[in-house]
This record gives sequence, structure tokens and C-alpha cells, in this order.
Amino acid sequence: MLASREVPAAEPPPRRLAIEARGLVKRFDGALAVDGIDIMVPEGAIYGILGPNGAGKTTTLRMLLGIIDPDEGVRRIFGHDRPHDIAKLIGYLPEERGLYPAMTCVEAIAFLGALRGLPLAEGRARGRDLLERHGMGHAVGRQIRQLSKGMAQTVQLLGTLVHRPRLVILDEPFSGLDAINQGKLELLIRDLAAEGATVIFSTHVIHHAERLCDDVAIIAAGRVPYAGSVDAARDRIPAQVRLETARGDGSWRAALPAAARHDARENGSHFWYFALPDTGTEALLRALIEGEAGVLSLSIERAGLHDAFVAIAGEAAARALEESKEEVRR
Repeated sequence: MLASREVPAAEPPPRRLAIEARGLVKRFDGALAVDGIDIMVPEGAIYGILGPNGAGKTTTLRMLLGIIDPDEGVRRIFGHDRPHDIAKLIGYLPEERGLYPAMTCVEAIAFLGALRGLPLAEGRARGRDLLERHGMGHAVGRQIRQLSKGMAQTVQLLGTLVHRPRLVILDEPFSGLDAINQGKLELLIRDLAAEGATVIFSTHVIHHAERLCDDVAIIAAGRVPYAGSVDAARDRIPAQVRLETARGDGSWRAALPAAARHDARENGSHFWYFALPDTGTEALLRALIEGEAGVLSLSIERAGLHDAFVAIAGEAAARALEESKEEVRR
């Protein structure tokens, strides 16, 4: 009787790319705006382009869309070199919002769909449905000039989606929205990805990218110093340990890095702050317990995307990111 051999499980096929950009360069009046950017976005992903105002985010998106051509490099959308040839597959929300103020909400959505080849009658029907589903059924016949800024932005976003694109590109979509509408937009982006669409958006607000994105490209001064998963970016910085002990000394101290910061409190407890040693959590706990450190509390905090951004792009880019947020608030 022949012994059966285990057949190794086949590796899943690599995900197809919705966007492939290599070596994109763009100059305006001799000034370098984008300097050799590489971006790969798998189909079905939520992908963020993260950077301060003026970093080159909008220029990059416009090159991907074919609104402007790169001076150097190549870009492909679903394998096509000419994005205009597959415009019906793409939905684009520009940073500069713009709707005809005399149009009604449903007509504005139908008009934007018509620009992507959707018949007007179908656009009106879908527009009414979208407005109802997003809590704006009462505004179907209202003119754009009668809407609040947030409502008008919602109408333009729905117009971006009415033709049911496979790729959705949003340039600073959260800008100008209050917290409630930002939350609604996050849910919408997740829903789009769950339905199979690829979503790429630019932002200068890190927590949106951290909550939503599978992968990010960090862009600073027209370059991309990092493109990859959010988790891999965060893992570039060791996890930080916050330890509280009843004792301030003992053999267990050898398990703490020499650079550990110590803070003794009046109640007799001792706080320690340090990067998690390479030996890992279990070895640290073992040393603390066996050395009778008297552990009162222990927490290990993984680095956030903001810390990763600072480490990757530098302090100057991080300051510019904060300044971008302040400009929007003003």
C-alpha cells in the first residue's frame, strides 16, 4: 500500500493591479512637482496617499487619471496606458468641488453620470435612489444653491458614484466635512470596497488613512519614501512599554533597556518607559516575575501611523502635515 503524500497548498494568485505607476515625474515651469513616484494599487483595495498640502498628491492623482500627462514614467489603469479610454470605469471627486448652483440635486447627479456615459434617465433614477439611501431623499428637487456645504459635497460624491465605477479616486474627500459626515464617508468607502470597487484617496489627516487603508503611500516633497501596508509602516517603530512596579531595583532591571526612562512617584510606585526589547514580551514578563519586581501594571502600545510618518518622512514633513490641518480648520 502506497503512503499518501501531502500536497502543499497552492499559494493564492497575486492580486491584479488596478493602478500601476512607475517613475512618474512632473515639472511645472521648470519646477519639479513630482519626482519619480511609484504606486501599485491592487484591485479591491482601499489605498491612501498621505502627505501635507503641496506634497504632490493632487498632481499624482491627475497624472493617474490622464488629466495631465507625466513628463517621465508610465501609468496604467486596469492595464490600460490611456486612462481616457476607460473613463466609464472610473469615478473621480476632485479637491475643488463644483456643481451648477441652479441644478437640482437629482439633475446634478444625473449630469455627472452622463459625463461618464450613463443615460440621463438612468442617472435620474439612480440619483433618486442614492439620495434616499444616504438620507437626502427630502432634497431630491432642491437646488444646489439651497444646500449646506456638507450636503452639496455629498451630492457631488454621489454623482461620482452614480455610474458604478470599478475605480473611485477621491482627492481630499474629508476636507470641509464635520465629524458626522466624515464618519458617513468612511462607511461609504468601506461599503464600496466590500462591493469590489478599488478606492484610492488622498488626505493630510492621518487617522482617516490609519482606520481605512490596507496600504498607503507617504508622499513628501514630490517623492514617496514609503509605499506599503499600514501595518508594515507601524512596525518600523518598536512597540512602547509602560511599566509600573512596586520596587525600584533588583535583578529584573537587567531585562530593561539601558535607555529606559524612570519616574518614581510619591506613593512609592515606579514607572518605566522604554521600547519593547528584541527578546519580546514573554521574556520581559518572566524576568519581572522571577525578579520579584512587584508588577502593578504593564501596557504595550504599538506605534501609530503618525509616529511612522515622522520616522519615514521626517520632522519637517510632519510639521507641514499639521500645518495643512490647521489651514483647513481656518
